[in-house]
Parts: sequence; structure tokens; C-alpha cells
Amino acid sequence: MGVIPEKRLLIEGGRRLDGELRLQGAKNSALPILTAAFLTGGVSEIHNCPDLTDVDAAIRILRHLGCRVSRQEGVVTVDATQAADATVPDELMREMRSSIVFLGAILARCGSARVCFPGGCELGPRPVDLHLAALRRMGAVIREDHGSLDCTVPAGRLHGANIAFSFPSVGATENVMIAAATAEGRTLLTNAAREPEILDLARYLTACGARIDGAGEGVITIEGVRSLHGARHAVIGDRIAAATYLAAAAVTGGRCSLTGCDPVALASVLPIFEEMGCRLRIEGRTVALEGGGRLRAPRHIRTMPYPGFPTDAQAPFMAMSAVAEGHTVFVENIFENRYRHVSELCRMGAHIKVEGRVAVVEGVPSLQSAEVEASDLRGGAALIVAGLCADGETAVAGMHHVYRGYEDIEGMLRALGASVRTG
Repeated sequence: MGVIPEKRLLIEGGRRLDGELRLQGAKNSALPILTAAFLTGGVSEIHNCPDLTDVDAAIRILRHLGCRVSRQEGVVTVDATQAADATVPDELMREMRSSIVFLGAILARCGSARVCFPGGCELGPRPVDLHLAALRRMGAVIREDHGSLDCTVPAGRLHGANIAFSFPSVGATENVMIAAATAEGRTLLTNAAREPEILDLARYLTACGARIDGAGEGVITIEGVRSLHGARHAVIGDRIAAATYLAAAAVTGGRCSLTGCDPVALASVLPIFEEMGCRLRIEGRTVALEGGGRLRAPRHIRTMPYPGFPTDAQAPFMAMSAVAEGHTVFVENIFENRYRHVSELCRMGAHIKVEGRVAVVEGVPSLQSAEVEASDLRGGAALIVAGLCADGETAVAGMHHVYRGYEDIEGMLRALGASVRTG
């Protein structure tokens, strides 16, 4: 994909969406799997890998570390046989938050690492303390030096440990799983994240020779092996992209059929669509939604770790609630700065009041077009959903945030009949 120039998405609202889409691979699954490919020291083929700027950033890190990486028609091939570098430059680490997961992989393979603190969307504190504390329990010596992390493994190889998280952090769970895969002995991880993307990472690592039990549950056991080999793996569908495109159809009173879905992974969001008056049809790995008439406001949406309602879906659902009949109370329990899209929705005529982690949305009959700006990935998706049902042409700036997580979003929306263009 390369560097994406800054541009706006221009949306002519008021069109009823109708069509079928093939769901992209999950961003939050592809990134840790690409990271783990470095640890294998072999050749891996990652299928259904989405074409995103965050994936581009991960590939640049892999290449800097000495991997040979190629991409063709949704398949990323990582040859890590000659990789040897243990440092990641600041400019690469700062491109995305999930880059911190490279720390466990580099330490496990090289015995040392030097990285800076990661970048990404500014959603409030996402401390790496859980990551660092876990790696220290596994034998790493980590020194913070002016924004950088100097890490070594004096024993030469990480060792297993009993690790209990105070919060089921997705990133920290991934870091421990990757690092423990080749550590000496057994690692027992308690209060682990349970997201589908964790299970997908475990499937890839297991295909590479790792011994992992309990992934997708609260307690994960990893029996360290001496080394891993490359493998072929297909990334699961992106449940957050699925929720976003279903929201786009619902807010326009339209229809959308998504193939490549896992309905179980969407179990916390699908009932909300039904509560809002949409009709759903599920057949195997296809989820179809049909709207019609004005949406009904859901009473409460509270974000929680999986299997609760995902924080990444909160913003698109708020855009739907903004034009639904009634009031909705949102409670954001994951990130404290996850309401940055609210002021932009209000520019479009939404009635939303925020107090700390609580937002109260009073639905209005319609939104008006405006020039708005995305300040983060999912907030940008919310503005696009809002623009699809607004009167007139909405211009969404800050699209570089959106391209981090949505593959060819313009083409996908056009396939549903939306009038969108860049300019």
C-alpha cells in the first residue's frame, strides 16, 4: 500500500445501502501473528492478511529486523530465517500501539532488545506495565532509558513463570504467549484476555510447533519448546469491521450480507442490532442484516473485555444511536479517551452529553452534513456511519486513522451502493 497521502472522504448521505461484502482479515489478529512470525525463524504464509497501514508498519519492522517479507493478493510471506537485529527504531515503534508486542518476540529469539514506547491512536493511558512485569517474571532485565526500553535476558533464554494479570490485557496476553512459546519450562497465565484474536494467535503458534492450552479462556498454559518453525495460516475475519459495515447498512435502513464472519465472535453486538429493530439472518459464516424504518435506541451499551461489548464497536454504535428514537446510555470501561468523536458528531446535529466515562445520547430525527475530522480509528468509522445517513455531503478528514484498520473502505461502501469519493 505504501504511504497514504492525507485526504478526505466525501460522503453524499441519504442513500439506502444494499449489497454483499467479503469480510477482511482481522487487524487485531494479523498484527500479533506477523510479530510471532519473527520468532519462528522459518518461513510463514499468512493468508487473508488485510491491506492496512498498520500491517504496512508491522512489515517495515519485520524487514528492519532482517526478515524477507513479500505480499501478494492477501498473502504475506515472512522469511525469518536470516533475521538477527534486536532493535526497532523509534519512528517504526511509534506508528502503532501494538508494536510493543514485538518486545516479547525479539527477547525470546535474540536474548536482548531495544525499543521505544509505542505510538498509535491517543485513547488515553494504555500502560505497558503489564507487559514489562510479565517479561521480568520470565527472566528479562528491563531498563527504561529516556523513553526507550533496554532489555536483556542474562540467562540467555526466558523461563516459564506464573503470571496473573490485574486486567485481561489483549496486548500483554499476546506478548506473554509469544515470549513463552520458546521459553524454558511452563508458563501459567491467569486472567488472560479471551478475545477471538487471542485464539487465532494460538492457532498460528501451535501450527508452528508451540504447545498452548486454554487460549480463548481465562487461564492459558504454555509449555515452552526449544524452537518453532514457519507455518501457513489464514487470519480470521475482522469482527469490528463487520460491526461497522452492518451499522452502515442499519443506519440507512438498508441491507448488508457479510461472508467470512464468525457469528460467535459477534455475539455481543448482534443482539443490539435486533434491539434497534434490525432483522438478522445467520447461515454458517454469513451474517445478513436488514434495516427498515427509524432505528430504536438501545437502553444501555457498556464496553467490557471479551465476551462483553467491544470498545472498538462503541463509536459506530453511538453514530447509530444518534439518529435512533429514544435515549442510549454508553459506559466506556476500557479507554478513558474513547469519546473524542462526540464533538464531531455534535457538529452534525447529534445530541450527546458526556460526563467522565458515561455518554448519554438523545436520538434526533436526522443529522446534517458537515466538515468533520477523525482523531482515531474507530471514531473515524463512526463519522463515516453518521455521514451515510446525514443530509447533504459530509467531508471526513483524518482518514489516515481509518486506513489503519479498514481495507479499501471506499470500495467496500461503494459495493453497498454508497456515494463516496476521496478529495
